[in-house]
Amino acid sequence: MPHTQRFEVVSPFAPAGDQPEAINQIVAKLQAGERHVCLLGATGTGKTFTMANVIARLRKPTLILSHNKTLAAQLFEELREFLPNNSVNYFVSYYDYYQPEAYIPGRDIYIEKDASRNDELDQLRLAATSNLLQRRDTVVVASVSCIFGLGSPSAYSEKVFTITRGSTIGRRDFFLALNAMQYQRADIDFKRGTYRARGDAIEVWPAYEKFAVRIELFGDEIDSICLINPTTAEVLAEESQVFLFPAVHYVMPDDKLQTALDGIQSELDARVTELRSQGKLLEAQRLLARTKHDLEMIREVGFCSGIENYSRYMDGRQPGERPFTLLDYFDYAPPDP
Repeated sequence: MPHTQRFEVVSPFAPAGDQPEAINQIVAKLQAGERHVCLLGATGTGKTFTMANVIARLRKPTLILSHNKTLAAQLFEELREFLPNNSVNYFVSYYDYYQPEAYIPGRDIYIEKDASRNDELDQLRLAATSNLLQRRDTVVVASVSCIFGLGSPSAYSEKVFTITRGSTIGRRDFFLALNAMQYQRADIDFKRGTYRARGDAIEVWPAYEKFAVRIELFGDEIDSICLINPTTAEVLAEESQVFLFPAVHYVMPDDKLQTALDGIQSELDARVTELRSQGKLLEAQRLLARTKHDLEMIREVGFCSGIENYSRYMDGRQPGERPFTLLDYFDYAPPDP
């Protein structure tokens, strides 16, 4: 799975003026263990170009944190130009619209959480984490979304499914593996995060890619693996091996699922008892109905709307322990060859 591509800055210009000295000093300070190094420069003096050269010299997966989506998008485009042969990613909030859940006690009105996700931003977020786990030459340009809660990188990496030409796998086992990674079967409405079966061929559209993967079986043997255009079915490339990453960031190891469900049920029982003792019967009933529905969904399909609300139990964390974030995924990047 590790990708051994080195960082390579592509530009018609070489560092000039103060840039070579700035690059040398920043690299030297960071290699000496200094945690805080500042690059100062006026607008248009080539700071992004300078940092692209620093990244190439250090040869480490890199996070670039911006204070808003607009600047993050600008840096993302610039770095893609300077590092066209490397994995440059964009990681920001995927919400176009977000209204948190609320309760108005005076009127006894409960307002459910409502949100609209941007499909392209979701794809880019998943691409960032999948690239971090398989490529060391990865740069992620992010907003503060990178310090918000995300699923466990350990559980995410454990769910990676390796498909190798010539290996054997039962059709049913194949489907079960895809379902465990939260891929949904969609023989008609084929889109990101779904798969479909056509005769001896199984087509999977990875949630983090713009192409789909067609796996042709001969009995239980994987006969061929092709990357295809999901719209036209045109074959783009033939592969001997591919790695499928989960369709969502919140995935649960099978051996820990029941423990998580038991923990959620225990807190639910305690909270419902507390509300009833306070005479808040309506609130208790609402909480009971909503949580039981979520528990049933997680038990049946491994996922539910708003699963991030249960992330402490899904991750096996203690009360008050910080959640996993994008930063934790950097620890799972391949080692330097």
